[in-house]
Amino acid sequence: MNCPFGSIKDQVDAVDEVMKKLDDPNITVVATIAPAVRVALGEEFGMEPGSLVTEKMYGALKKAGFKIMDVNFAADNTIMEEGMELVEKIKHYVLGVPTTHHLGALPQFTSCCSAWVRYIELNHPDLLDHLSTAKSPQGMAGPVVKTYGATEVWHTEPEKIYVVGVYPCTAKKLEASRPEFHSAAKYWKEHGHSADYPDTDVVLTTRDLARLLKKKGIDLQTVEPATEKDNPLAEYTGAGTIFGATGGVMEAALRTAYFVVTGEEMADLSYKPVRGLEFVKYADVLMKVKGTDKEITLKVAVVHGTKNVEALLPDIKAGTSPYHFIEVMNCPAGCVNGGGQPINPMGTSWLGKTKAIFPWS
Repeated sequence: MNCPFGSIKDQVDAVDEVMKKLDDPNITVVATIAPAVRVALGEEFGMEPGSLVTEKMYGALKKAGFKIMDVNFAADNTIMEEGMELVEKIKHYVLGVPTTHHLGALPQFTSCCSAWVRYIELNHPDLLDHLSTAKSPQGMAGPVVKTYGATEVWHTEPEKIYVVGVYPCTAKKLEASRPEFHSAAKYWKEHGHSADYPDTDVVLTTRDLARLLKKKGIDLQTVEPATEKDNPLAEYTGAGTIFGATGGVMEAALRTAYFVVTGEEMADLSYKPVRGLEFVKYADVLMKVKGTDKEITLKVAVVHGTKNVEALLPDIKAGTSPYHFIEVMNCPAGCVNGGGQPINPMGTSWLGKTKAIFPWS
């Protein structure tokens, strides 16, 4: 969590290690950039909180020696996986369609917040079957870079690619170190390679990246903007972008599921506060199943803070929860207010970042 006064310090610092890799001509260093970074990085260079600096950020990264994969691309993949997983559960548990394979339980929890995943593993392992099986965008980005990216984009050996995740979240450093996230190495071992390596080698927070750029003498305000128009791994939809704010993952996955079930685009999602629970909001979404006369009302909830999600867990454990889908983010307002974001003494800069991600809010 982001202490606005900086009293909580991140103990894992990979800036110097990354700079050494950037100086190695035999290594292709690929930065995978999370949605919430582009609305926060400018603040470290004197810009207004919430300034959208995507092209400036690309320009700075390229000048520093990075190749780029936009994590919005991976967020789109997470959305498709999570949304379709929800569709399969709706078909089976709500509509009674038979299935031949195991489906996790309802309500389905989002799984992209690594702090939330770790919390439920340690404190409520009996609820793990409720977590979506979809990897987080970081979990998807690394393998894509070291498989498709290696062969089709940067034309190098996967062992010579060094993936630097750039995230607003200090918990992503732990996630990257988990032994489960060696998917690319596993894939290449099946194709004659022998090396083992993580999908994401190291993680820098937004503040870490700003420090690296400053060490290299790169000023975001004056750097030449750049684009990645010819890079397929920098293409993405608006759905991936809104991952960075509370409710964004829910809305993106729900819109996917809604279209698959109904064949129509979903109208604007309107949340209501849950009585007595300040940091929990809910919505009822009516779905008319295409090709039938059936209707279902999908009940969804959005909550930030593990303390606040605790209020929902007794009903889930008792099998009486009214919800089908619950988004959980550990940080207030979501990733835009993550522990690796710029420190703002007033503690309010997340408002501008949220507005930049959800400009219609």
